[in-house]
Amino acid sequence: MVNGEDRLRITEIFLSLQGEADAVGWPTVFVRLTGCPLRCNYCDTEYAFTGGETLTLKEIIEKVSELGVSHVCVTGGEPLSQKSVHPLMKSLCDLDYQVSLETSGALDITQVDPRVSIVMDLKTPSSGEVDKNLYGNIEHLKAGDQLKLVIADQSDYDWSKQTIAEYGAATKATVLFSPAFGQLEPQKLAQWIIDDRLNVRFQLQLHKILWGDEKGK
Repeated sequence: MVNGEDRLRITEIFLSLQGEADAVGWPTVFVRLTGCPLRCNYCDTEYAFTGGETLTLKEIIEKVSELGVSHVCVTGGEPLSQKSVHPLMKSLCDLDYQVSLETSGALDITQVDPRVSIVMDLKTPSSGEVDKNLYGNIEHLKAGDQLKLVIADQSDYDWSKQTIAEYGAATKATVLFSPAFGQLEPQKLAQWIIDDRLNVRFQLQLHKILWGDEKGK
């Protein structure tokens, strides 16, 4: 049951295709929460840092239901910076939605409903926010979760290789290497992965291929 007292600051709720991770290609409702404690150099959602409107969980779920698909992605900003995101995700799971969470990995994930598929974006050096990584989160990733690293150059790649090896990340979740849009040629990253026989999954952002820098509304 949704608690009428729970409210969240929401930037937008819209329907598009999921562009990343295991649910790529599925029609998905994106619930974008407002606010983020990080300021990554390659951020493409700066418009979600401020503003938005305050909605009750009931209002959010009604808007999700109106869009008529079974996949829901809770994103931001940084959704875990708002405590009421947890009852929202639980309620969506209880309603049999397939729920994913896009989080920076800078905030504790241990309270996330286990039915939620976590896509955790571990920050590489080029982000400017590598010091914000909460590496203990990696231990709490489960089968079906994904650990994403956005790579802008060779030094990011080398750091990512070392980090996933140090924390045994590939044994805990699917590791995704994604080229930073407009900063690293995808072919270069693909070849580095092939040459190193690296146990990671290369990915491109489908929504960027389809719509460039525009949101896939």
